[in-house]
Amino acid sequence: MFPERLREGYKAFLGERFPREQSRFEELAASGQKPEIMLIGCCDSRVSPEVIFDARPGELFVVRNVANLVPPFETNGFYHGTSAALEFAVQALRVKHIVVMGHGRCGGIRAHVAEDEPLSPGDFIGKWMTLVGPAAEKAGPRNGTPVAEYVEKLAMISVAQSLENLMTFPCVKALVGKGKLELHGAYFDVTTGVLALRDAHTGLFTPAEPESRARVSMFRGEAV
Repeated sequence: MFPERLREGYKAFLGERFPREQSRFEELAASGQKPEIMLIGCCDSRVSPEVIFDARPGELFVVRNVANLVPPFETNGFYHGTSAALEFAVQALRVKHIVVMGHGRCGGIRAHVAEDEPLSPGDFIGKWMTLVGPAAEKAGPRNGTPVAEYVEKLAMISVAQSLENLMTFPCVKALVGKGKLELHGAYFDVTTGVLALRDAHTGLFTPAEPESRARVSMFRGEAV
C-alpha cells in the first residue's frame, strides 16, 4: 500500500502550494528547467536542500548521495550516478554554481571514523565510503579527540575534498577557469539550523547569517 503520509502530503500540496505556484509549474513544463545552482548533498532525511533554502520548483538541481561525496574524475567504471548528474548540470543545463553541502552528525562519516560494523551487509556503502580516505589523511589521526568532534572536523574536510575532486573533471575545470562556474562549500548543523559557508582561501566555515552567530561562535574547518 502506498504510504499514507505521502498521500496526506500530496493532498496538502494540491490544496496549498500548487495553486500558489501553478503558473511556475506551467512555465517549467513549457520551457524546461533552467536552474543556475547545482547542489550536492547527503541523502540524510534531515537535510533536505529544498527545505533549508526555501527553494521554488526549478531553482535547484539537487544530487544526493551518502555523505555528499564527489568522486574524482575517472572513466573506467560502469555506473557513475553523481558524475553523470554533474556532467548533465554543467554541460547541458549550464549551471553557474555548484554547492557541496555537508552536515552535522553524518552517519556515513561517523561510521568511517568509528570503524563500526558496516552500515549494511551489502556491497555498495563500504566501497563508496572509501572516497573519504583522502580527507581522513588530511584530518590526521584522532589521537583521543572525542568521536563527535572529530566527525564534524572530518565532515568539513570532506566537503573541501569534494570541491577538489570537482576540479578533476575537465568540463568543471575549464568553466571555472573561464569564470563561468563557481564552486562553493557549505555545512548545515542539524541541531542549531546554522548554515556555515567555507572560505576558499582559509578553509574556515563561518555562519552565513550574522544572527546565527548567537547559536555558535564559529565552525572551524581545515584548509586543503
